[in-house]
Parts: sequence; C-alpha cells; structure tokens
Amino acid sequence: MAEINEVLLKKKDKVEYYENCPGCKIDKLKESSLGLPYKHLFFLFIVVLAAALPISSLFPFLYFMIRDFHIAEREEDIGYYAGYVGSAFMFGRALTSVLWGMIADRYGRKPVILFGSVTLVIFNTLFGLSTNFWMAVSTRFLLGSLSGILGPMRAYASEICRKEYQALGLSIISTSWGIGLVIGPALGGYLAQPAEKYPNIFSEESLFGRFPYLLPCLLISIFALGVAVLSCWLPETLHIHTKNKVLEDSYDALEATAYGPSEKGNIQISEERHQFSLQSLLKNWPLMSSIIVYCVFQLHDMAYSEIFSLWAVSPRKYGGLSYSTADVGEVLAVSGFGLLLFQLFLYPLVERFFGPIRTSRIGAALSIPLLSSYPFIATLSGLSLALLIGCASLLKNVLAVSITTGLFLLQNRAVSQGERGAANGISLSAMSLFKALGPAGGGSLFSWAQKRQNVAFLPGDHMVFFVLNVIEAIGLLMTFKPFLAEPAVDK
Repeated sequence: MAEINEVLLKKKDKVEYYENCPGCKIDKLKESSLGLPYKHLFFLFIVVLAAALPISSLFPFLYFMIRDFHIAEREEDIGYYAGYVGSAFMFGRALTSVLWGMIADRYGRKPVILFGSVTLVIFNTLFGLSTNFWMAVSTRFLLGSLSGILGPMRAYASEICRKEYQALGLSIISTSWGIGLVIGPALGGYLAQPAEKYPNIFSEESLFGRFPYLLPCLLISIFALGVAVLSCWLPETLHIHTKNKVLEDSYDALEATAYGPSEKGNIQISEERHQFSLQSLLKNWPLMSSIIVYCVFQLHDMAYSEIFSLWAVSPRKYGGLSYSTADVGEVLAVSGFGLLLFQLFLYPLVERFFGPIRTSRIGAALSIPLLSSYPFIATLSGLSLALLIGCASLLKNVLAVSITTGLFLLQNRAVSQGERGAANGISLSAMSLFKALGPAGGGSLFSWAQKRQNVAFLPGDHMVFFVLNVIEAIGLLMTFKPFLAEPAVDK
C-alpha cells in the first residue's frame, strides 16, 4: 500500500507522482500545463512523416522501375508486377505489427521508434539501389516488417495530450501520415530518373544515372536519419514503476487499492478495471469493429494510391493521362499542402461538431461521386485537366484522412494506456494485411482493365473506379449500427 502511495496518488486536489517514472512525468506535465504541447506535437509530426514518406514514394516511378527490370512481357502487364512490389511493404508490416505493439507496451514507445527509424534508413536506401524485381520486393518487405513506428506513435499521441487535445494529437498523426503519403510520391515523381530530367546536373555515368530511382529514396533516408537522431530526445510516456513492469496508471484504480473497500466509488472503478484487464482485446467489440471498418477504408485508400499513379502515367490510348513522373509529383505536392491546411485548421472543428463517426461517414459518402468523375476528367486536356485533377486529388486525400482520423480516435478511446500499444499493433497488422492486398489487387485490376477498352459495360478505367467505389460503399455501410460500436467511456 505504501509503495502504491509513493508511485501515483490522485485525490481531489492532490497528486503525488513516482519520481523516476517517465509516464508520471508526462502526466505531471499535462496537469501543470493547460496549453497545447507544441514541442511534443512537433515530434509527433516529423516522426510520423519520416515513417510515411517511403510507403508511397515509389508509386510515381514504379511503372518505369518495373519496365526497366524487363520482367513484364507486355506493357499491359506492368501493373501486375507493380502491385507485388507495392504490397511487399504492407505484407511485412502485417506480420510484425502486433509484436512491435507488445514490445512498446513492455519496454516503452521510444525504443521501438528509434529502432524503426534506423531500419527505415537502411532498407529504404537499399530499395533505391535495386537492380531487379526480387531485390525490390525483398527490401520493401524488410522495410515494412522491421519499421514498427506507427503503432507506438498513435498510442503516444493519445498519451502526450490532455483529453481535450487528443483529437488534435491524432489529427496531427493523420495529417503527417497523409502528407507523407502525398509528399512521398511528389518527391518520387520529381527526383526519379534525374539523369533524364536534369542532364546538366546528373550525367548518365553518375551514381544517380546508374541507379535512376536512388535519389528520392536517399533523400528520404537522410531525413529519416535526422529524425532518428532527434528521437533520442523524445520523452517516454509509458508508466514504468518497476523494472520491466507496467503498473496501474489509472489514478482512480490506485485510490481504490490504497484506501480499500470503504470508498464505494473507488471499489466500482477497481472492479471495472479488473474486469477490463481480464478481457481479451479481441473480444473488445468497440475496438475490433473500428479496426475492421478502418481496414476496409485502408484497402480502398492503398488501392487508390497505386491506381492513381499508374493511371496518371499510363498512355491516353489506355484511358490514362500520359503524365510524366514530375507531373504526378506536382499534383500530389499541391494535394499535400491543401491537406496540411485542412487538418491543422479545419478538422478539429469538424470533428468537434460532427463527432468522429459522422465525420467518417460524410467523407466516405462524398468520395463515391468524386471517384466516379475520374474517367471523365481523363477526357480533358490542358489547363482544365490540370485544375480538375488537382482539385479532385486534393479533395480525395482530405476525405480519406478525415475518415482515418475519426477511426483512430475510436480505437484509442476503446482501450486504456496499458493496452494501447498492443491494440494499435493489432490494428496495424490487420490494416497492413488489407493494405498489402490493395496494391496487389489494384495493380492486377488496373492491368486487367487496360485490356478491356472496347467492352460495353464499364470499359477500361471505368471498371477500376467502379470497384474502388464498391469498396468505399461497403466501408460506409459498416460505419452504422449494429456493426460499429462507439466506446461508451474513454479509457
């Protein structure tokens, strides 16, 4: 009893913290500082950005990379092989996310973030040096399986902010993630094949001439290296009161333990917490239902990311835009800037007014007619094409990140701190599996659609965007009761 009183005790107006516990230090900081933790939000932003940049940076040049590997017998088959390279990262992450979540719950968020940042530097650089299809697949797989950053960072965002700022913290995660998924392809589009685009700077005999896709990967790795160094000053948020042991972090639960059964309210809190501790995360339906819905939307978003870049650079005879990698990069850069403004200034207001579930529903409902317009946009040219495709890409990314952020909030509110790492690990594993299916399925769908340009029903790319809309509609229906259950009380 005395030890518990020394560790952490909260009564009405008195809080006592365990001096050497990093989680208690963060709780004390949150109690004493009522404002936004700007420094910690900045850490959140750049760490997640570094983790997100490599995921989709390859999409603008993947079509040309597969072509240069000379593995596809026909031009229409390039999308098929591109899908497997795109899926390798997510398949690797699906296998290890739960493990990384458990490690983060036991040893802390910071060690997992540091290790993931270092592995990102190594394997993302090796991917840029790939000389054949199987090297590209294996380096992407290892990058995904060894870089377990996102799960701990999502838990970190909930723990570093006061309750009233948790929506903003998770919005920062979604914003950084969304911007990384947009700026990454922009970097890939602008910087891939530099000897062809910038012959006055890079010669064909230079390193970047011999490895035309190394430059964007190398710059992202350098940024990740800087983030890895900066992460050394990242404060830990996990409550570790004894060596390798996470004690109860709930103030009310500690009160119940310290003062015994005389306080009825504390007994009830202790019993509820005990029951929850016995409950398997897999039986926590508010958590699992939000994860399943999240996975459906992530399947859609990853397939869209793969298809958009393939569609934009494919020839007009196949219904594409005949864009260069630089053109795709420009579209995605504009989308990223607009997304940043929306998430920082508008999303917290939207979420506060509509709530996370209704915000996700609105985003999904608006995405369906938007995607239906893409094949018709492809018939335009010149300035009208550039304006419409830029606006459509921006709006699509805004809607997708709004959906993701709302479901992030539901997942983190469904569990207590001691389970957040594992819960986010389960979420990441399931999501990564669906995201692995996204590029593979999207690439195969795109390759198949290009071969059916003259059919009567949904010719060419009309079929591609129709299938994407079907997946989005399924996700939308799943956001309603009785499937999706909102947590009754924040944990």
